Amino acid sequence: MSEPLKRVVSISLGSATRNHCAKAQLLDQEFQIERIGTDGDLELAAKQITELDGNVAAIGLGGIDLYVVAGKKRYVMRDAAKLAAMAKQTPIVDGSGLKHTLEREAVRYLQQEKIVDWLQEKVLLVSAVDRFGMAEELVAAGAKCTFGDFLFILELPIPLRSLDAVRRLGSVILPVATKLPFKMLYPTGEKQTQIKDSKTHRAWMEDATVIAGDFLLIRRYLPENLNGKTIFTNTVTQDDIKLLKERGAKQLVTTTPEFDGRSFGTNVMEGVFVALGAKNENDYLPLLQQLQWSPRIIKFS
Repeated sequence: MSEPLKRVVSISLGSATRNHCAKAQLLDQEFQIERIGTDGDLELAAKQITELDGNVAAIGLGGIDLYVVAGKKRYVMRDAAKLAAMAKQTPIVDGSGLKHTLEREAVRYLQQEKIVDWLQEKVLLVSAVDRFGMAEELVAAGAKCTFGDFLFILELPIPLRSLDAVRRLGSVILPVATKLPFKMLYPTGEKQTQIKDSKTHRAWMEDATVIAGDFLLIRRYLPENLNGKTIFTNTVTQDDIKLLKERGAKQLVTTTPEFDGRSFGTNVMEGVFVALGAKNENDYLPLLQQLQWSPRIIKFS
């Protein structure tokens, strides 16, 4: 007799226009996977988490990080911690554990399968503290990296060229930044649907051959011309894919697979792993191997 359907729900501070629901069969377990946007409304997000608590298998915290990482230090986002505290019974995750494992594996996979030769690439990772595992793996693979944390988060035109710079400046900036209202640091609600024209952002993005990291940060400043570029990201809709194709991207790589036409965020997928019995990050790689997940690759040219 099969187990009853497990429901995993992401409550996101992002736009409700990006909502999605899909069913999937994973390791003989049927899942209903959902993403519900709250348009940047923290009170609504807290209310929905409270209502789901005890009634679903896992809750994902979307559009906001519970932790950001610089080196060996983790910094807690104040607004995210308040939301996470609303769940008293159901596990709540933000995707950081899966980023640390799945996204490292994705970097290696792309090299092994000769999809990307990192030694030949100039990579712009829009935020390293959001994806420090990816950042470390890209550097280990030999990519020439620029980390855009200051420009894409704080609107300061300061490129970071090394992980050591990310660590040093992170230790100064993050203790303060994590206590700010999250909407000051990241697009929420309707801002997620807007594309801003910025010569500085455009110059950095046009200089790169691979643009990597959080898709909403990428999309916010997306150049008109993406000719020959690889977009290495996650959480894209069909409209996002169409946009990248129209702007001439060479290929799109997402670190999680497609479910009914879109890639869900790592917070949702980490919720799935928890629902499958994972206790911590040590359980993630064996589950990844059982699921036989590999990056989703869409070639446009």
